[in-house]
Amino acid sequence: MKVTIEKIDSAREEEVIVRCHEPSADWVGFVQCIRGEDRGLTGEAGGEIFRLRLNDIYYFEVVERRAFIYYRDTVYESRLRLYEFEEKCRGTAFFRASKSMIVNADKIDRIAPSLSGRFIAVLLNGEKVTVSRQYVSSLKEILGL
Repeated sequence: MKVTIEKIDSAREEEVIVRCHEPSADWVGFVQCIRGEDRGLTGEAGGEIFRLRLNDIYYFEVVERRAFIYYRDTVYESRLRLYEFEEKCRGTAFFRASKSMIVNADKIDRIAPSLSGRFIAVLLNGEKVTVSRQYVSSLKEILGL
């Protein structure tokens, strides 16, 4: 990777240009860091509140009006609604997989077609999630299929 830093006069606006083969959550996180944006979340587990990095999250799910954030082997509860998760994940590898779930495409190990136009996504931790047929096109777009 080539890094170029150019000094400019104060009359010009500062800018960062990222040229990459495939935009990924790592690049988005890098750019957000430069801009000072914070896309981290908080989650609760065992009566304690934890600071969670967006890139480490496997998926979000809402079950019976309760929101959960899934890490590799830990589950946190959150007070956010699914649409709020969606807003925080804009421009990243997260996509809506069903009415109640948002999945991090960077954490998908493999996918396979299932019944009725659905897909099964196997995550890096071995967990299987179902992608509803109305959201399969989003998955294919993110994966470049």
